[in-house]
Amino acid sequence: MKTARRAPTSAGILMYRRSGPRLEVLLVHPGGPYWRRKDEGAWSIPKGEMEAEEDAIAVARREFAEETGVILDQLLEPLGEIRQRAGKRVIAFAVEGDLDVHAIRSNTFEIEWPPRSGKMQAFPEIDRAEWFDLAAAHAKILDGQRPLLDRLAELVGPSRRSP
Repeated sequence: MKTARRAPTSAGILMYRRSGPRLEVLLVHPGGPYWRRKDEGAWSIPKGEMEAEEDAIAVARREFAEETGVILDQLLEPLGEIRQRAGKRVIAFAVEGDLDVHAIRSNTFEIEWPPRSGKMQAFPEIDRAEWFDLAAAHAKILDGQRPLLDRLAELVGPSRRSP
């Protein structure tokens, strides 16, 4: 009898800030050669995989720290769960904050590159981070994560939405 393989689950944090009347969100761009030339539809919230027994908030905090170098201790607001195109589930949280994107330091991962070369190379998990208003973020973020932007706008109130 075949057992159904559970789709991987990740937990992450959507950081936001207010810039006058505008709401801005922090998105990260994945590092590595595959993502190098991809922009629109390639950005993400800082997130990472969790094991079944792990606490989603703890994983979200850990992954944010690994990908940005910043440890968060603020209260996280739940944004719920979304399912990305390949089936991966993402449990997301929101937090208000303001980071200097130029000070972010990501952890690294190793892959064989170029493929079948036998050479292992290290790449940053994220190669950059930027603040985007909601309209720009909708264009930049992975398709499956767009509902998180709408949920954030609902969470912080309609009077504070970006134009």
